Amino acid sequence: MSLSETGGVAAFWKAWQAALIGLGAGLAVLFAAYWQTFYSMAHIWWRSETFAHGFLIFPISLFLIWRRRRRLSRLTPRPNLHGLWMLGGLGLGWLAAQVVDVQVVQQMIFIAMVVVLTFTLLGWEVTREIAFPLAFLFFAVPFGEFLIPPLMNFTADFTVAMIELTGIPVYREGTFFSIPSGDWSVVEGCSGLRYLIASITVGCLYAYLTYRSLWRRLAFIALSMCFPVIANGLRAFMIVMIAHYSDMKLALGVDHYIYGWVFFGLVMMLMFWIGSFWREDEEDLAQEEMRSPEAPVVSGKEKAGVKTVILATVSAVVVLSVWPIRAAQIRDREAARTAPVILELPERAGAWHRVEAFLTDWQPRYLYPDATAGAVYSDGDRRVRLTVLYYRLQEQGKELVNSQNVLVRQKHPVWKMPWEKPVALELASGPLKVREGLLQSPRQQLLVWRWNWISGHYLINDHAAKLLEARDKLLGAPRDAAAIVVATEFDEMPGKARATLRDFTGAMLPRITQTLQRAEGGIE
Repeated sequence: MSLSETGGVAAFWKAWQAALIGLGAGLAVLFAAYWQTFYSMAHIWWRSETFAHGFLIFPISLFLIWRRRRRLSRLTPRPNLHGLWMLGGLGLGWLAAQVVDVQVVQQMIFIAMVVVLTFTLLGWEVTREIAFPLAFLFFAVPFGEFLIPPLMNFTADFTVAMIELTGIPVYREGTFFSIPSGDWSVVEGCSGLRYLIASITVGCLYAYLTYRSLWRRLAFIALSMCFPVIANGLRAFMIVMIAHYSDMKLALGVDHYIYGWVFFGLVMMLMFWIGSFWREDEEDLAQEEMRSPEAPVVSGKEKAGVKTVILATVSAVVVLSVWPIRAAQIRDREAARTAPVILELPERAGAWHRVEAFLTDWQPRYLYPDATAGAVYSDGDRRVRLTVLYYRLQEQGKELVNSQNVLVRQKHPVWKMPWEKPVALELASGPLKVREGLLQSPRQQLLVWRWNWISGHYLINDHAAKLLEARDKLLGAPRDAAAIVVATEFDEMPGKARATLRDFTGAMLPRITQTLQRAEGGIE
């Protein structure tokens, strides 16, 4: 080896050393500045069985990168300063999600920052070589709870259809159904989300390690998505049948979970067995290394890359540090809004007036509002209860748009809600969209409408609500928010109850708007 070649190899390893030191420094700053976001992920891994696999994602990703070390040793890291723009965009997105406490978006962006930081400091060639290990990091994000309602509905559809095939009579209402031996309901734990997430995570890893062609990988990943959904429906049907034919002695309580996980394990084994027929063993990396050229020689022009690494690292650290600082400033400004909420419901509107009467013992379940007011109104023959739940200082766990804010919680001892759906209304004051839900107890049935007041607008779209809230806070003009809930009794058909709620809402809505504006401070 000539002296020039020796110097080139030395420069090559020096470039790698500088790039890895820069990446380590950048990641250290990222985890330090955004530690609350990372902690929010780790906390969910710890408390939730559905996402406990998150503890393994980072070690697995590092192992996958280590497997490609020989290929990486033949590439030269070249920082790409275009990544700084992407880091800035991600930082702004993180800030918007942070001020409105949307944790899953913050967590997604945090992982994306890890990927973009790697691209910025190591360059495109290196990032492309470890693309899957970096993408695999996204499985660390506790994501997918939005799939629970459709999965619950599919499981109920599948189970009831299978029961009907057996000839057993079944009566269904929403996700609740009854057979002669007992009553059943598909709750969140029966949705199969944990099986689906586990299957997709393991399926992606298996496809990456077992196949080389893209179409086989995609085919197996698609199989890992469909298999657990169907299998969960079969699991639910199996549990109902075991309980039915054992006089409700088996497949309840602990048995319910044992049968579920045992069945899921068998399903995963079957899925891997099917996948083994397509197996494409990856070529031994050591043998491939023997046939590959030596490490590239770094030219004199590339030796100057160390300065680029330093510039990229310092710039990335600055870009990453800006957004947590700005978030703290917005939080401090929010905390200064300490004026008490004065919420006074109107006495009357049109033919409707407040009455001292009892309508129901049911209450909507909203977490930690700053103020709550409720009253019963009547126009003579009809009665409606109005409830307003007001939020001023919204923060994590204490905000209006929260999956925990529901009409009836899961497994309520008295009340159940077979369905809830969006309804569009045409009122004298203009169009209004509400969520309409049916509530049932052994003694009473209620038809309930609810909608939100965000940034001076009435809406039911949670995504639009969060965007409006983020806009106001980023612009330095945070607004209050509230939930409006109206309920009335009905017997068999909801038509009469729906007309009652429509008449009441049409008459009362302008007064409700005035009440909310006064509580906020007269903001139009």
